[in-house]
Amino acid sequence: MKKYTITLASLLVIFCFTSCKNTTKKTSDSTEDTSIENQPDETVYASDVIPFFDDWKLILGDGSNAGIANDFENKDYFYTTNDGKDDWVVFKAPNGGDTHGTSNNTRTELAQIKKFYPETADDKLTATLKVMNVSATGDARVAATHAVVVGQIHSADAFENEPLKIFYKKFPGHTKGSVFWHYEINTAGDDNAGRWDYSNAVWGNDFSVVGETADTYPAEPEDGIALGEEFSYEVVVKAGIMSLKFMSDGHETKTFTKNLLESEYTTKADIPEQTKKLFFPIGQDGVERKKAYTGEGCFFKLGTYNQTNGKSPETNMNWCSGAETHGGDIQKQYADGNYAEVWFKTASISVSDAAVSNEGYFTKND
Repeated sequence: MKKYTITLASLLVIFCFTSCKNTTKKTSDSTEDTSIENQPDETVYASDVIPFFDDWKLILGDGSNAGIANDFENKDYFYTTNDGKDDWVVFKAPNGGDTHGTSNNTRTELAQIKKFYPETADDKLTATLKVMNVSATGDARVAATHAVVVGQIHSADAFENEPLKIFYKKFPGHTKGSVFWHYEINTAGDDNAGRWDYSNAVWGNDFSVVGETADTYPAEPEDGIALGEEFSYEVVVKAGIMSLKFMSDGHETKTFTKNLLESEYTTKADIPEQTKKLFFPIGQDGVERKKAYTGEGCFFKLGTYNQTNGKSPETNMNWCSGAETHGGDIQKQYADGNYAEVWFKTASISVSDAAVSNEGYFTKND
């Protein structure tokens, strides 16, 4: 018995030594596998590229509110990329999917968490961007087809109309697209159904230039902006006046001003011919209240607000594109070009002391 016990003890020692040695080697191998050289690249978040997200909530292309987007990404809608020279923040939205609020259109877009009143405002938004894709399909007779909105001023109150929308639009087969901006009237009375937009060309054409048939296109603009070509905008609202500046290398700098406190469109006789051509045929022929956006809280928006959708053009020949949506399947839409994508390199926001919380807008629309 004594000899057997000694032999067993010896075996146990040998086993322990061998096991401990193997365990040590395995631990060492594990350490090598998790070395810095083998670690995946650290995520670059949008807030690393443009550190201004404390002033915004992010609405994603699935209609959800992601909140304040510091250290946040979503590979379907909102992430960063590098073009070999600079980091960019990518905003992406399909033609069809869940939308935010009452809109027919998907968006991946920042919405300001404070609102300002035009009469007391001293607020500013700037951005440098390039549009990388607009929808490959859609009825060319519909003015919003193949377009994306890359910046806005939106009302948080009353009808929630939009005194500013900055568009980019490019038809299939064209190298160059158009940049233009819209003023939407703040409709007089209790019915907003008669509201309409007036479109101002920056580079290229305005909103009203459309195809003669569903699949034919107008002439390409000579002074347009190509996909992937950088341009910048600057929006200032101060003491009731909205001032706009558009810049791009190789293009003339353009400036505009618009009074947000006094309307130009208080009678039917004041309505521009462009509006009569586009909006009167679909019954949108209202007038604006005399004080325009006076007394309404307004706020900035920035990102990708896709203007192309799958709604039937028979419903509205200005806004319903009849584009491919693959039943809302975003990966199929992304695979065949039925989406909008905009990259932002820089942006800034300046918020006046008079601005107040915009939480009511999110409560109403989320």
